[in-house]
Amino acid sequence: MISRTVTLPAGRAALTGDLTVPPDARAVVLFAHGSGSSRHSPRNREVAAGLRTAGLGTLLIDLLTEEEERLDARTAELRFDIPLLGRRLVAALDWLAREPGTSGLPVVLFGASTGAGAALVAAAQRPDRVRAVVSRGGRPDLAGDALGAVRAPVLLIVGGRDTHVLRLNEEAALRLPTPPALHVVPGATHLFEEPGALDEVTETARQWCDQQVRTAEGR
Repeated sequence: MISRTVTLPAGRAALTGDLTVPPDARAVVLFAHGSGSSRHSPRNREVAAGLRTAGLGTLLIDLLTEEEERLDARTAELRFDIPLLGRRLVAALDWLAREPGTSGLPVVLFGASTGAGAALVAAAQRPDRVRAVVSRGGRPDLAGDALGAVRAPVLLIVGGRDTHVLRLNEEAALRLPTPPALHVVPGATHLFEEPGALDEVTETARQWCDQQVRTAEGR
């Protein structure tokens, strides 16, 4: 089992991440947080733990440096800088491709909120590295024109009571080359705080990621 805190180069920035890779891992899930969140997000950490039960490694990273986080806390502007966040995710993908413990593994991008837009931008730029993309309560619409260049299969998970984001997901789905899978969690709001809602997110993502990896393995 690999479990360590890592530092990733991303242009002039150095990003901090928590990498966990179980023995005989079949893929790595790279988490893209959004809307002022961080790698310490309890929701993403809970989902990551569930994905590891399917033999998937996880990398949760902070897409902003500590100084940038302080700026964003005041202005909320960097969390919507999708080109910047997309470049940071591409840097993380390239880092995973160089690391001995992960270099041969396909990658699933898991984006939450604005991080979903950045994940789709990164998937469009690294089609050979990204096996699939999952969006949890995400804003895929923020990927803009990059949506048309995404080749990986996409899963959109949205709360049934998160009506505005659900509409944005449905509109973004029409711009993807391949229709995505859309899973609506009944009664859930944006943060999936309702009893059982996050469990459904985790199980849906676990099963879907397992299916995508098995397809890639030819099984």
